Amino acid sequence: MTNVANDRHATTATGGPIQEYLDFPDGQVNLLRGGSGEPVLFLHAAGGAGHWHEFHELLARQFEVFAPDHPGFGGSDELPEVEDMSDLVYHYLDVIERLGLDRPHVVGASFGGWIAAELAVAAPHAIGSLVLLSAAGLRLPDHPVADLFLMTPEQLVGTLFHDPANAAGLFPADPDVDAILAAYRDQTALARFCWSPFMCNPKLERRLRRITAPTQVVWPSDDRLIPIAHGHRYAELISKAEFTVIEDCGHAMYFERPAEFASVTADFLARSSAYQSGVSR
Repeated sequence: MTNVANDRHATTATGGPIQEYLDFPDGQVNLLRGGSGEPVLFLHAAGGAGHWHEFHELLARQFEVFAPDHPGFGGSDELPEVEDMSDLVYHYLDVIERLGLDRPHVVGASFGGWIAAELAVAAPHAIGSLVLLSAAGLRLPDHPVADLFLMTPEQLVGTLFHDPANAAGLFPADPDVDAILAAYRDQTALARFCWSPFMCNPKLERRLRRITAPTQVVWPSDDRLIPIAHGHRYAELISKAEFTVIEDCGHAMYFERPAEFASVTADFLARSSAYQSGVSR
C-alpha cells in the first residue's frame, strides 16, 4: 500500500507498531505504523502523541494505520516553517505524498479533527473518506470551546472524561520530569497553532461545502470541552455527512471508550470503501 522513499526510515519494535521517521528540510516527523489493508492516516488530538493506543490497535485489525506526530508534538521536531493551520494542511499533503498514499482514509480527533477537516477542504481530491472525532475548528459563540490552557490537572480530567476513573494512569499524581516536560512541549505546540483565534478558523464553516469525501462525524454524548453543537454543525454543513453519538463518554473518546469509537470508525470506513469500489466499476 505504500512506497518507501529515500527520506523515510524505520525501526521495528517486537510485537508493536513500526516506528518511522520522515525527513523534512527543517527536521523529522515521528510516525507509528501498524496493521495491513487500506491506508488510514490518523491525526491525533492535543494529547496522546507518540504512543500506539488501543484505538490504533483495534483499527489496525482491518486497516494499515499511519499515526504521525504533529510538528512540535511527541517525537516530532518543531519544524519552525510550519507556523499555522494553513501550513499544517500543506505539511500533511507532503506527508501523504511521501508515504505514497493514494486517497487514504483520514481520521482526526479533536485538534487533529480540525486539521483533517481543513485538509479535506483544501484538497478534496486527496482524501478517500473522512472521520471527524469530536473535532475542533468551528467558531460557535453560543457554544464556546472550554479553555484547557487555564485548567488544573484535576479540572482537565473532569472536563475530558465522563467518568474520571477512566483517566487512571493517564495523569499520574506525581509525574516525573520527563512527563512534565513532554506535556509542556505538547501544550506549547498546541498554543502555537490555535491560540488566536482560539481553537477555530472563522472561515472554515463556509468552506466545508468543498468536502466531497464520504464523511462521518462522531461525538461523545458528554463532551465538556467541545460541545456537541459543533458536531451537529459539522454534519449539517458537510454534504451527506453521517452523525453518530457515543453514549456515556467524554471528550477523551479514544481513551475512555476505544472499542466503541474504533468499531464505529472501522464500520464507516469499510462501507465507504465498498461504496467507492462500486462507483468505480
